[in-house]
Amino acid sequence: MTTKTKNILIIAGTLVVGMLLGWLFFGGSGEAPAHDHSAEAGQETIWTCSMHPQIRSGEPGKCPICGMDLIPLESADVGENPNAVQMSEYAMKLSNVQTQTVGSGAGERELRLNGKVSVDERNAYTQSTHVPGRIEQLLVNFTGEEVRRGQSLAVVYSPELITAQEELLQAYAIRNSQPELFEAAKQKLRNWRIGENQINRILESGKATDRFTITADVGGVVTEKLVELGDYVERGMPLYQIADLSKMWVLFDLYERTIGLVEKGDKVEFTVASLPGETFEGTIDFIDPILDSQTRVATARVEIKNTRLKPGMFVTGVITTSGSEVASGLTVPKSAVLWTGKRSIVYVNEGTATSPSFVMREVVLGQSLGDSYVVQEGLTAGEEIVVNGTFTVDAAAQLAGKPSMMNPAVAASAPAQEDVRQYLQNSGYDFSGQASEKFQAQLGNVVSVYLQLKDALVEEKEKESLNLTKKFQDAIQKTEASALSGEAKAFWEEKQKFLLQHAEVGVEAENIQKQRENFVYVSEALIKTVAAFGVKGESLYVDYCPMANSDKGAYWLSTTAEIRNPYYGDAMLKCGEIVEQLN
Repeated sequence: MTTKTKNILIIAGTLVVGMLLGWLFFGGSGEAPAHDHSAEAGQETIWTCSMHPQIRSGEPGKCPICGMDLIPLESADVGENPNAVQMSEYAMKLSNVQTQTVGSGAGERELRLNGKVSVDERNAYTQSTHVPGRIEQLLVNFTGEEVRRGQSLAVVYSPELITAQEELLQAYAIRNSQPELFEAAKQKLRNWRIGENQINRILESGKATDRFTITADVGGVVTEKLVELGDYVERGMPLYQIADLSKMWVLFDLYERTIGLVEKGDKVEFTVASLPGETFEGTIDFIDPILDSQTRVATARVEIKNTRLKPGMFVTGVITTSGSEVASGLTVPKSAVLWTGKRSIVYVNEGTATSPSFVMREVVLGQSLGDSYVVQEGLTAGEEIVVNGTFTVDAAAQLAGKPSMMNPAVAASAPAQEDVRQYLQNSGYDFSGQASEKFQAQLGNVVSVYLQLKDALVEEKEKESLNLTKKFQDAIQKTEASALSGEAKAFWEEKQKFLLQHAEVGVEAENIQKQRENFVYVSEALIKTVAAFGVKGESLYVDYCPMANSDKGAYWLSTTAEIRNPYYGDAMLKCGEIVEQLN
């Protein structure tokens, strides 16, 4: 037998043995292979993105937003809440979404207060002149100079004083026959704060002096100089403000929500920025019984012995309260609450730990206690809420068309965002006739800061954009709507609260990418506001980039026809088009 024939036989034998073994392992049962038709009978598998749950696809692939592999979406129960937002465990980890069970009990009683150092009003004195005349010489020439009681402050030329001295000398000559007249002449000089020693010197010399030296009634530091050389002064006119700085006041601001938590006798520890590393202590000895109608702030006063503090210094204090309004009931971390001014919302997990399902819930907040809020209505003990990443969950709800912070009553099938172009064409809102010049000027300042912020994002200046976001937040807070009424006032209040909310998000943004993502919402709200009220000055262009905001498109305002994209910067600087012009 040849070698070739042997090889053919070996190969054939190997194939037979392999087929026999395959039959023993896989075909020995004799049953036909079962075919599962359940998948065909039910709905087909839906694929979604773990980071962007609004993405739905009938087949596997890549997420069109982030490029991640799509994962199969577990079929939901028939009774699933259509307003719920579902996130996978992997998506929660990537987004750092954390939950916590709501419990009851007293909230944190430690409050942080801001204040400033002030002069003790009881030790402040107005040094006035008791002699009318002209300031011939100033012996204390600048504020901050320390003076002693009895120290010469100024020299006054006084014609009236000369006349009074001559009357004294004439009365002195006839003092034996008319002692009452002599006493009246001396009393006139005493009323001008001329002492007995000076009167005696006038009588001894027999001559009237035309200049009089004003001395300090108290000792302290000159906090204000009110006259200049050559000024004419009348009796009682102030010359200097003098304060004793050995004792000072520290005045802390108490907002309405914290007034009931602070009482006289509470201990305060505070620090001063200019004295790092040092901590001062004091006791609240007075709380202002009147609330300032403009700032809505009352004052808590701490009296301290001063060693190094100066009037006007800003301080930050921490107080452990013992107020009569004891916080009780449910408390939640501040990070769990999204606040829109009129509404406060949290997200409650109605699913399980492995398959969370978040639903928006409006709550009524009570006192603010440190890092927590007291919840008066809307939650019960034992419920699980989102305490970190709340805004991320809310953003997912917005994108999925579910009820969210900005769209509380939106239907599950409604679009996630209203197109700005469609809004500008169909809204019909025109409140420019109700907007006062003051309101339009303040709104113009908001737009001005916004445009600076837009330019900073274009140029990718992360630190500058953060500072401008804080300035933008401040400009919104200073925009008053006292002259507005009815629908116009309600419209502005809603937009103002929304802008403040997103300005706060921008301030807390970790990087410029997060700031740009938040800038989408800021721009849309401000465009609608400007369209409704108008602002004085040059026209504004509404620009649009279809690729921004994860290919969903985003708008922004500009004063020039040149496209400068704030969402991409140099990467796609010219990406966009002008879609509207606001006059």
